[in-house]
Amino acid sequence: MALGLAAKKEIVAEVSDIASQALSVAVAEYRGMEVSELTELRVKAREQGVYLKVVRNTLAKRALADSKFSDLESALTGPLIYGFSIEAPGGAARLFKDFAKTNAKLNVTALSIGNGLLGPDKLDAVASLPTRDEALARLLATFKAPVGKFVQTVNEIPSKFVRVLAAIKETK
Repeated sequence: MALGLAAKKEIVAEVSDIASQALSVAVAEYRGMEVSELTELRVKAREQGVYLKVVRNTLAKRALADSKFSDLESALTGPLIYGFSIEAPGGAARLFKDFAKTNAKLNVTALSIGNGLLGPDKLDAVASLPTRDEALARLLATFKAPVGKFVQTVNEIPSKFVRVLAAIKETK
């Protein structure tokens, strides 16, 4: 179905708006996938806070041209589905990686976290990026560890003194 100029402008504006909010983008080729499989992928994407969109590559190039993901232009060939991570930088990569385990027809072709084009070989690295909550938990654990060690060390001094007194008492 042919799109009119107004519809094309609307799609470009929508994708451009999402790209400005996104933390990262994962692009995957979905050739040969059935509608039910794509629907399943979209359901999982909604649950994980990932915005999925199938867009013509020419429209995607225009939408991403003025964004931090403009470096993706060289990788936009073939039937592609775009996953924009809104909540966590590794969200779309994690979604595509998990879905590709059960569906071999989904092939990740490019990734971008805003500072350069990453190939599909970096999928595992991007997918392992922590979510906001995980990162805050790690930061809190890092702050808490020295304090815990200090308290343990301070507590050890009177405990050691009491053990020495008990040993002296037993020997006398």
